Amino acid sequence: MIKNLSGKSAVITGSTSGIGLGIARALSDAGANVVLNGFGDVLAARQLVERAGGKVAYHGADLTQPEQISDLMRYAEKEFGSIDILVNNAGIQHLAPIEDFSVERWNSILALNLSAGFHTTRLAVPAMKKKNWGRIINIVSVHGLVASTNKSAYVAAKHGMIGLTKGVALELAQTGITCNAICPGWVLTPLVEQQIANKAQQQGISLAEAQSQLLLEKQPSGIFVTPEQIGALLLFLCSDAAQEVRGAAWNIDGGWIAQ
Repeated sequence: MIKNLSGKSAVITGSTSGIGLGIARALSDAGANVVLNGFGDVLAARQLVERAGGKVAYHGADLTQPEQISDLMRYAEKEFGSIDILVNNAGIQHLAPIEDFSVERWNSILALNLSAGFHTTRLAVPAMKKKNWGRIINIVSVHGLVASTNKSAYVAAKHGMIGLTKGVALELAQTGITCNAICPGWVLTPLVEQQIANKAQQQGISLAEAQSQLLLEKQPSGIFVTPEQIGALLLFLCSDAAQEVRGAAWNIDGGWIAQ
């Protein structure tokens, strides 16, 4: 299962750091060619993924702009001939009470966290249908399944991605294309590191104390999920063993949803 993606090509949005970079490395290690996308350290990301084994390309599309998403997808097909695996991972976060949540923040979060996944998917499916094989995997978050306070736009977008996942899975149910979601709990990404720093500053506590509070408030294991663990789960969903896993929202969350 680990080396079964030779000859396949993948587009991973938001893949120059964090979860997306971990997924890119896992796919490359499994033999897939990878198109990176994101605003992180592109050179460092490329070097890490290239070491894993597959060919690597990069496109800097702003995923809030549909025309740039179209260009990303055309670029991937031109570079590697096909898009066999689509991983919608890019996302942003903003915390504020609903009455203070700006319209601009709401629109930008929904554009990136929800609408971008619609655009990449609609553009990837026709070629996947011609080959009768494809994997669409949406990296959603446990906030696609449950809510938290002060995250109205993020929660709304992530719940929307679960709905999109299920709808697409049903439309493609009689093809060789599957669509599923992975819903991680806390992962120590730059976004979460910023939340920890904010909590430490607001409460006048150490970063270690803030991290422990953040984890144990929601995640019973008290341990961060790692990008490598998410990558391993994604490889399973890309495998033949997962051919009939369709429309699933698979939480990997240290027990968060079990409570």
